[in-house]
Order: sequence, then C-alpha cells, then structure tokens
Amino acid sequence: MSTAPGPATDATRTTPPSPRSSTTPGTQRTEADVHDTGSTAASGDLPAGSARRRTLGWPVRFAMLCAVWGFSFLFIKVGTEGFVPLQFTLGRLAFGALVLLVILAIKRERLPRSRRIWGHLTVAAFILNVLPFTLYAYAETTIPSTLAGICNATSPLWGMVLSLVALSEDRPTRRRVAGLGIGFLGVLTVLGAWQGFAGTDLAGTAMALGASLCYAIGWIYVRRTLADVEHSPLAMTGTQLLLATLQLAVVTPLFTSWPTSFPLASVLSAFALGALGTGFAFVLQYRLVAEIGPTTAQMCTYFIPVIATAAGVTLLNEKLSWNTPVGALIVLAGAALTQSKPRRKP
Repeated sequence: MSTAPGPATDATRTTPPSPRSSTTPGTQRTEADVHDTGSTAASGDLPAGSARRRTLGWPVRFAMLCAVWGFSFLFIKVGTEGFVPLQFTLGRLAFGALVLLVILAIKRERLPRSRRIWGHLTVAAFILNVLPFTLYAYAETTIPSTLAGICNATSPLWGMVLSLVALSEDRPTRRRVAGLGIGFLGVLTVLGAWQGFAGTDLAGTAMALGASLCYAIGWIYVRRTLADVEHSPLAMTGTQLLLATLQLAVVTPLFTSWPTSFPLASVLSAFALGALGTGFAFVLQYRLVAEIGPTTAQMCTYFIPVIATAAGVTLLNEKLSWNTPVGALIVLAGAALTQSKPRRKP
C-alpha cells in the first residue's frame, strides 16, 4: 500500500497511494487518495511530450497500479512471516528509496537543499511512512491481510473528519456527514459489532485503523507545511523515503536482533512492496494523474480492498465471512459519498 498500500487527494485540499500513495504540494487531490502503498509528500504534472512516449494505454497502467497496491497487504503478510515487523518495514522502505534515488540519478535531478523542506519531510516521513507501515506490519501478525486492506479503505473517512476540524476551508455538508456515518457503519459491519466483535483481534484491527488514520494526519501536515514547494515530486518523494529509511535504520537495531535467516519469500515480498509498491507505483501514478487527471486516477483507491481481499482468500487461504465483503462495500460507499460533489443545476 505508500507503500502503501499507498499507494493516496481532496475535493478541497492540495496534497501530495498506499498504504497505500504519493502526491506533491500544489497538486489537487482528494482524501480518498490515501492508502498504504507508499504515501509520500509528492506528485505532479508529467513533463510535456512524455505522453507520446508511452506504449501501454492508461486502462492497462491503471489496472497495473491497482494490482500492485492491492497485493501490498499480501506482501506484508508473507514478509512478516520471515522477519519481525520492524525489520520487514525497514527493508520495504530501503528498497523503495533505492528505486527512486536511482531514477533521480538517471534523470540527474537533485534532492532539495532547504533545511526547512528537509525538516518538514522528516516529520512527513515519520507520519506517512514509518508509523503506518510499521503499524500495518504489526497488525498483520494477528489479523488477515483481507481485514488490513479493508481498514486501509477508511483513510478517506479519517481524512474528512480531520479536515473538517483542522482545515478552515472545509465545511461539513449533509452529503459528507452522511458519508462518514455510512463509512463507519461499514467498519462496524466488517468487525461484526452485533456479535460483540467475536473472532476479531481488536488490537491488530486498531493498529490497522491507526495506520489508516496516520495518512489523514500526514496529508494535513503536508498541506500546511509543504504546499508551496517547487521541487519535483520525484525529488520530494525520494527525499521522504530516504529520511524514513534512516529513521527506521536507527530504531530497528534498538528493538530487534540481526535476523538469523533470510527466507526467500519474505525477502522478495519486501523487495516487491518497496520497489514496486512504492518506486514503480509512484512513477505510474505520477503519469496517470497527468494523463487522465486525479479524479479518475484516485478511483484506484476503491479497487485496493477488493484486490487485497481476493488475494488473501485465493493465495493465502484466508477465511472470509459474509460481513467482511458487505462491510467493505459499505465503507467504500461512504468514502465515495464524502468525496462526491452535488451536481450543479443548469
């Protein structure tokens, strides 16, 4: 997922997937664009003329993006079977940062030099990458990847709640309030509230929901602090992931010991989630937003829980009770309602 699955925008705000994931200051995005696939503080406009160099149609690339982010939760589940959550998250971030830094070197782009930008990106890296990625990794040691993917879909709901409180230009409307109510009703349905949450690991679920909340908090912070930067989205994202990697590289040895083995499946999961779910997905989303606009590109958010559920059930043999997909649909309906705009009368 950011990587989120991140990868992550606003009918009313300017922000940078997945959790994912990534958008840049100055790009209009909706709250629904936040996910675990590698959320970052950057996205933007594709350089002129690059559209002519593309060989794959946008529907194919859109499907690829949805697939990469949808499988993020499967990769987390497999990865945490071989490594402790902190170690897996560090590997994920390192691979993602490496991919983007290599692309920056090839394009001969420089990282930002401003201390102010580096300071704010340090905070953004913690809120949008280190904390949610780690929470999802710990959550999936006790809950199915399908449930984690559905919890990720609540990001637009958290984002709308916080934006109504923290952003003065956002005003509550009947449509938004109804969307929030429907969305959180969906969460209760997924968790089987009428059964007293029987069979649900509340701690793991709370961590997954907390990870989703991190994206909403992070994007509001980014909007308030980095909306006026002029650096490329690639440079901003590469810097943010580099900082996130360094943060976790300092913390991980304090709480874990060196791995005694490196299971191939877990290593490949970390590589896939970092290199594909963050690096590749960022470039893909970057171009899609420029070609088809953020409104269409953000629809990927609504496919992520569907793909995550399908992957968990078919490839990991996770059990699926009736209330899980039904609740997921209710969550997505509520999220979509909070982002929709009433039609203007002619």
